[in-house]
Amino acid sequence: MRVLELWRYPVKSLQGERLTEAWVGPLGIPRDRGWALFDRDTGLGLTARRVPELLFGAARVRPDGAVEVVLPDGTVTADDAVLSDWLGRRVELRAATENEGAAPTYEDPGDEEPDGPTEWQQWQGATGPFHDSPRIRLSLVSTGTLGTWDRRRFRANVVLDGEGEDALRGRETCLGAARLAFGAPIFRCVMTTRPQPGGIARDTSVLKTIHRERDGLLAVRAAVLDPGTVRVGDVLEPTAD
Repeated sequence: MRVLELWRYPVKSLQGERLTEAWVGPLGIPRDRGWALFDRDTGLGLTARRVPELLFGAARVRPDGAVEVVLPDGTVTADDAVLSDWLGRRVELRAATENEGAAPTYEDPGDEEPDGPTEWQQWQGATGPFHDSPRIRLSLVSTGTLGTWDRRRFRANVVLDGEGEDALRGRETCLGAARLAFGAPIFRCVMTTRPQPGGIARDTSVLKTIHRERDGLLAVRAAVLDPGTVRVGDVLEPTAD
């Protein structure tokens, strides 16, 4: 399998930025999920599970290392007041470096009825970068696994051309100059069904199919054993057992 695309998502649940190369460290790609939006009134972190509108904004890292958000109307901002007006609630853009080791709390729909969820469940994410789990620092998926599904639904850091990533669980591989250890596949949630820019429509069949055919799992997670640079075109090479 070969690296087809590299992605960084600076602000949790917003659209990300496509890279040609990335240094990959112990916490994954620097500034990936490096910021998140928080509801000032509830203190909860916001994701597109709860606020689907987030997927229609985009985030990018500026040359000085700060982040900026591009709203659907083209406005570029990092101002909390402007972001609050966009989402219709009082929000704060918070950096993971401000999190001080605390695991933020998010909300997940407890069910998915035709008219929307009837209950919400709270859960804790990772400390540090705002990944869903401390075990997910780098995510990978192959075109063979995706089939006809748009890869943007799954927000993986690495899209591989080929197939076979599921079989790498428990294996070590080299990817570019980095050495990875593959863990369990990633359990998928309602975000895979959400509409996105570029003609991606709401599609509840995506998640139903993943649960029916793949036990709810799609894409794999990897820990970074040795940091290094990964580039588009690099080949994923399992190390000898």
